[in-house]
Order: sequence, then C-alpha cells, then structure tokens
Amino acid sequence: MSAITFAAVGGPDVLELVENEVPAPGPGEIRLRHTAIGLNFIDTYHRTGLYPLPLPSGVGLEAAGVVEAVGAGVTLQPGTRVGYCWGPIGAYATHRNIAADRVVVLPDSVSDEAAAAGMLKGCTTEFLIERCARVQAGQWVLVPAAAGGVGQLLVKWLKAIGAHVIAVAGTPDKVAIAMGHGADHGLVQDETMATQVRALTGGRGVDVVLDGVGKATFDMSLDSLARRGLLVSFGNASGPVGPVDFGILARKGSLFTTRATMFDYYLGPDDYRNHGGRVLEMIGSGAITVNIDQRYALKDAAQAHRDLESRRTTGSTVLIP
Repeated sequence: MSAITFAAVGGPDVLELVENEVPAPGPGEIRLRHTAIGLNFIDTYHRTGLYPLPLPSGVGLEAAGVVEAVGAGVTLQPGTRVGYCWGPIGAYATHRNIAADRVVVLPDSVSDEAAAAGMLKGCTTEFLIERCARVQAGQWVLVPAAAGGVGQLLVKWLKAIGAHVIAVAGTPDKVAIAMGHGADHGLVQDETMATQVRALTGGRGVDVVLDGVGKATFDMSLDSLARRGLLVSFGNASGPVGPVDFGILARKGSLFTTRATMFDYYLGPDDYRNHGGRVLEMIGSGAITVNIDQRYALKDAAQAHRDLESRRTTGSTVLIP
C-alpha cells in the first residue's frame, strides 16, 4: 500500500508518501481498497498541530472504496462498496484495515467519489442544522464561506427545509457560486457584512450563524445575530477565534454560542447508520448534490493542502489513489 504520513507538524511539505505492507484483517476488521479519498480542512488542522496527534501519523478521516477481505465475525462480503468519515486517521492511503462497524454500505445511488467528497461535509451539515442549531422553516441563517464544500451543502440543506439563507464568500465569483446553490441573498465578506445583514433582515438580524471561518468572521457573525440568536462556530479556516470576553454575549443581545464538532454528534455505529444514512439518502435523492471541483492524485496531497489553505478551491475535492 501507499500512504501519506507526517513525522513533524508544519506546512504541506511535511507530508510524505510511504510504502507499507497491509496485514490480513483481524477479528471485526475489513481490508478496504480505497477508490476515492476526501480532502477536508480538519486534515490541515491535524497536519499543523492545531488538533494534536501522536507522531508519526497518517492523514485523513474520510474515504470510499471496496471491501477486499474480512476478518472473523464480519458479515460484510468482499466486493461491497462502503464509505466512512469518522476515522480513525489514515484515509490518505491506497488500502487500509478498518473496523467493520465504522463503515456504512453505499447505496447504488451514491458514487464512490460523491461519498468520499460528501460524507464528512454532509454529516457536518446534518448535525449543524438538524441537531445543533435545530433550524426551523422560516428562520434566517447566515453562512460564511458559503462557496466551500461544507458551505454549499449548508445552503442546499437549509433551503431544502425552508430556511432563508444569506450566503457570504470572499469574492463576487464565489458569492455567485453560493447563489447558484439556492441562497436567497449573497454578500462579499468585508467589514460591512453585519450592516448588510441587518439591512436584509429589516434591522432584526439572523436567527443562526453557521460559521466555519473562525477568527476573521467571529465579531461580524455576532453582530449579525438577532436578539437571543445562536452562533455555531465549527471551523478555523482563518485561524482559531482565541480568547473571548464572555460578557460580549450579553452586550450584543443575550446571544448563544457553541464551538461544535461532528465527533460529539456521531458517537458510534448507531449514529453512523442512522444519521450517516440520512446524509446518503439526501445525496442519493438529489436533495443535496456534491460538487467535486478538484481532483488530485494521492501523491499530490501536499499541493491539495496548499490550494485548500489558500482558498483557491471551491466545492469539494477528492484524492485519487
């Protein structure tokens, strides 16, 4: 097998392609041949040490592929198409052994690439909207970085349940992408964002902000909220928010905020099957679509990280083994 690993934290250049043997799967495990691997911002957080890992480490939480062999006690059959997005770390590889209860069988309506590009982003979208913010039809929701992979799915899912969506992106071209996925209003990210949000909502502000940008939009996101509104911070694309004066929530309207992570909402096989299954249903039915705008060879993972961190990518990206 070939795999991407890193022995020290740092920039994309720390990523190295290595060759290893894959042992026979143990009890409860399957050997999986990856056909497509998902690229996600959390992969860069692991590589830089923002989310520390024991070193040396593999990279990647999400992939799709075909079962090649099974260990004792496994009912999955070789040849079955499966996907996962809950780790463990090590998806940037041509093959791997993984516990059988950490994968879900892919329906015929979902391609390997769509699963690899869309499961982690889709599961993030699902928990943010349906179980964290509990968005209801008719509510106003602000989505920074709306042209990115998660941003596009947030816009589509929110519109599917009847919310009003204000999409924010860094350039007019990216705003146009978000608008093309159904957003009601689009804004270019600048220091007037909160003022423009107030104007669009008749001075009230939005009920919910789903913010994966982090430091660069935190203050503007708070200023965009209605009284008793909710800010869900779920990413650090511009860097972590850092220390916060808790009293600011009172001064800006008795606001609520949370720093949410998918891994507190997907806790085991039941969640994988039930909530992950809902995501696959949404993709398979066409209610949400996964736009794969970039493909890189696995060996070019470092360049994929450079492009992702410099915000040169749109939509979703896959690595091809």
